[in-house]
Amino acid sequence: MRLRFEILAALLLTASTLPAAAQQCGGDFEAWKQGVAAEARAAGVGGAGLDALEKATIDDKVLARDRSQGVFTQTFLEFSNRMISSHRLKQGAVNLKKYADVFARADREFGVQAPVIAAFWALETDFGAVQGNFHTLNALVTLSHDCRRPQLFRPQIVPLLTLIDRGVLPADVTGAWAGEIGQTQMLPSDYLTRGVDGDGDEVVDLRGSAPDVIMTTASKIMSRGWKRDQPWIEEVRVPDDMPWDQTGRTNKLPLTQWAEWGVTNPDGTPLVDNGLKAGLALPMGRKGPAFLAYDNFDVYLEWNQSFTYALTAANLAARLAGAPQIDPRNPEPGLIGDQMKELQTKLEAKGYDVGTVDGILGTNTREAIRKEQKRLGLPVDGWPTPELLAKL
Repeated sequence: MRLRFEILAALLLTASTLPAAAQQCGGDFEAWKQGVAAEARAAGVGGAGLDALEKATIDDKVLARDRSQGVFTQTFLEFSNRMISSHRLKQGAVNLKKYADVFARADREFGVQAPVIAAFWALETDFGAVQGNFHTLNALVTLSHDCRRPQLFRPQIVPLLTLIDRGVLPADVTGAWAGEIGQTQMLPSDYLTRGVDGDGDEVVDLRGSAPDVIMTTASKIMSRGWKRDQPWIEEVRVPDDMPWDQTGRTNKLPLTQWAEWGVTNPDGTPLVDNGLKAGLALPMGRKGPAFLAYDNFDVYLEWNQSFTYALTAANLAARLAGAPQIDPRNPEPGLIGDQMKELQTKLEAKGYDVGTVDGILGTNTREAIRKEQKRLGLPVDGWPTPELLAKL
């Protein structure tokens, strides 16, 4: 859970829907809180919520965590091999059996398969074992007052105050550093609007009730566009040569087209056309592991925009559904640390928007790499190599 970097891309309340005051950050902290209090009061938050806000303080540890995301410099294989542990696979199987009736109900009501829910449950908190010890309100107030990314966190304060005011959560509730709460690390807006009472006690308890966690997680996943009974990823084997510029998660094509270009099942048998379209995701280039990524995989990126995290979660779900361990194949050596930053700097100098030069292979950097690979006549697979760096 502490490794999680939630980008918060799918907020139910976005910056564009908030009043102008909600965009303000920085300045005198107490005066800033008064602006938040006025917004909360207008939204119907009562005394208990407003009292909690009055006591909220800045947490410097939250700011330090926000600025250190080194885990995402790891490759997909490094990250997934560490996160998809034998313990999580074993406990996942135990919980799938223990709560089989709840998972079945979640599938019926929301169309989300049990292994998908269980994978997030595992990665986020090890099935509730490690939920975080950051004071949630202080975390959200800190990140909202800070002017780095206030638009991501400010919309979560009023929902949290509402939950506190209603007695659903205590004022000193704790969770992840970025304001998520409970066993699958829900944002307050999702807790408030997607929460489901799974055990029938008329309380949505995402910290202590597994049925509530399972049903609410399914509700959130469904709300992000999950398509009932459809796959999310499927491991495949790619040929030594094919139209690499056609690969990529977003370029979805019929399975018949991938088969025509030589893509097969991992054991070499032909792909079976399921009538769906999928993109070909190559997290470590054309010589590394390969996956067909269906529309449902996009929902993983709504949960967390880190491609490495999303693909790891999708792969864990596949493992819990019975898929074997993936074939790592033999990817070309990539760039690490200062090499990756040097590449990003060179791409930026060529006019590409790579976001922050941070050594992390994010979506913008991958797309810039693909464009430069095409320009230079290299196989277009989005993987940064020493050869590409040298040619730039």
